Amino acid sequence: MHTVELLLDEAADSAVRDAWRSLADAGLPSQARHRSPTNSPHLTLAACPESTAPIRWELAEVAAAALPLPVRFTGVVRFERPTSVLAWALDLDPALAHLHRQVWEAVVSDSPPETLNPFHEPGRWSPHITLGRTRRAGAFAGRRVPELLPAPPLSARLTTLRSYDTETGDLEVLEHRP
Repeated sequence: MHTVELLLDEAADSAVRDAWRSLADAGLPSQARHRSPTNSPHLTLAACPESTAPIRWELAEVAAAALPLPVRFTGVVRFERPTSVLAWALDLDPALAHLHRQVWEAVVSDSPPETLNPFHEPGRWSPHITLGRTRRAGAFAGRRVPELLPAPPLSARLTTLRSYDTETGDLEVLEHRP
């Protein structure tokens, strides 16, 4: 699977990593425990089975037109899907919604619909930066969890579009090269 992700500016990246450490120090699931050198705070826009050259080119053009993109954090959010996720939510303002829709349409144009994650579909997508995740249901249900975290930054900039291959671990920055 190939993900399409946006990376944060340095200050926001640092704030997310501080939150990761706070969770880990409290013995809770945390992305700080994910030791892969590719592990970075990011916003996932979509995932697809293959990232062909035409799609990567189209995504690079979308990124060149939209980035850097200012965003606002709105607080802590929890998801209980197949995994328990604790995250900082982002405001889905018109600019972020437009960028997400462009990425989604590019991915959909080259992928069978049944291979795409329905949670990434416009209208269902909840923009967030994951702080911790686990297969243990209800792991973040304790009321003390938000108190363990530093406050999210008020705002950030999304600066870089990348693709991550979950099978090989390869990363590719998707940037327009005229």
